[in-house]
Amino acid sequence: MDSILIQGGQALHGSVEASGAKNAALPLLAASIIADGPVVYHRIPHLQDISTMLTLLALQGAQVELDDKGRVRLDTTGADNPKAPYELVKTMRASALVLGPLLARFGRAEVSLPGGCAIGDRPINMHLKGLEAMGAVIEVRQGNVVATAAKGLHGARIVFDSVTVTGTENLMMAAALAKGETLLENAAREPEVVNLADALRSMGADIEGDGTAYLRIRGVDRLTGADITTIPDRIETGTYLAAGLMTGGDVTVTNTDPVMLDAFLARTADTGAIIETGEDYIRCQAPERLSPVNLSTAPHPGFPTDLQAQFMAMMCVAKGSSVISENIFENRFMHVLELHRMGADIHINGSTAVVTGVDGLTGAPVMATDLRASACLLLAALAAKGESRISRVYHIDRGYERVEEKMRRLGANIERIDRSSPLCHGGVMDVPAVQDVRQQWNEIATPAQD
Repeated sequence: MDSILIQGGQALHGSVEASGAKNAALPLLAASIIADGPVVYHRIPHLQDISTMLTLLALQGAQVELDDKGRVRLDTTGADNPKAPYELVKTMRASALVLGPLLARFGRAEVSLPGGCAIGDRPINMHLKGLEAMGAVIEVRQGNVVATAAKGLHGARIVFDSVTVTGTENLMMAAALAKGETLLENAAREPEVVNLADALRSMGADIEGDGTAYLRIRGVDRLTGADITTIPDRIETGTYLAAGLMTGGDVTVTNTDPVMLDAFLARTADTGAIIETGEDYIRCQAPERLSPVNLSTAPHPGFPTDLQAQFMAMMCVAKGSSVISENIFENRFMHVLELHRMGADIHINGSTAVVTGVDGLTGAPVMATDLRASACLLLAALAAKGESRISRVYHIDRGYERVEEKMRRLGANIERIDRSSPLCHGGVMDVPAVQDVRQQWNEIATPAQD
């Protein structure tokens, strides 16, 4: 199993470029299912979750072409398999995003209940209730969601019980081809949702209100192919900025969008960091020592839960105590026990963590439990004195493109050891189209040399 070895205690300096956003790319790729013609995607990151989605689409009959420049061409006009098997879905919760498009395309979908990070209860009940309101018949059989819409989907008014990003995206894609008008209320406002709405409009969809809590989708008869570009990864951007700050460094992230990180940058400014932004870059310079900051996670435009663990890592070396409240996922403090091994002083009470900064962290062997926890431990290891070994780093490969290469550009002493098979995973399937995708992916799996 892969692990990452870090000799910490060195300030990071320099510049890295943000990759395309994983959380935007996954629904964008799923949207190809409802396109009548080829869709060309740009700035698709080379990640395990992307590999899983492409493998899933190939299994459904899509023609897949990709290169090492982040370009992917998908043609699903010949797709004929409305199923998403457990062998793939178990590795990634976002695979549930194919449910709405498959149902809209075929009138039937069979998708295994999804897996992914073990960060709490993330049911797809709101997805299913929304599809039922649009005329689908839903059954759960032996861990599989079987959805049928013999007469097609129709428009409906759907009010989400709570904000759900993937639920909003799933129903927005389904509604794009439904008969009539669909209203999504209490919809997610995240930039990734806006990116998907923009993409669907370029394919011919009629969508209004993205970026607000009220989405209006008027179904059309057909969507066409299009050229689509993924937005920058705001979570990756914040992670590299946090790495620079907690190591006492000066890091710039380019080809990004500062507007998408307003809440993160506001809290970061409270640490005493010097922040400079331009149209497509963010630079953060560390103060002599970080000041403590309290924060609560919330749906966009609030502080993103996907940056909570990284911010906690920074607070571990701040001068004073911080209170961090996690309001999105109930199990998103699993990294705390591993931070304790590195000398952090953190006390948990329910969904709140009190972090008292220490003078320094020390290297230790630690284990990643989920994607963002792995990033948190990576940051802590970079700031710690001595050697740290992070195991189960397949989690970080799900969301951070060529992380060792980028960190080395900033001056980190980091290497991957016990490298396992190339990034494409999801089970061995003797399907020619899937094997072709795996071969293409593996040809660009080896990171470039510095």
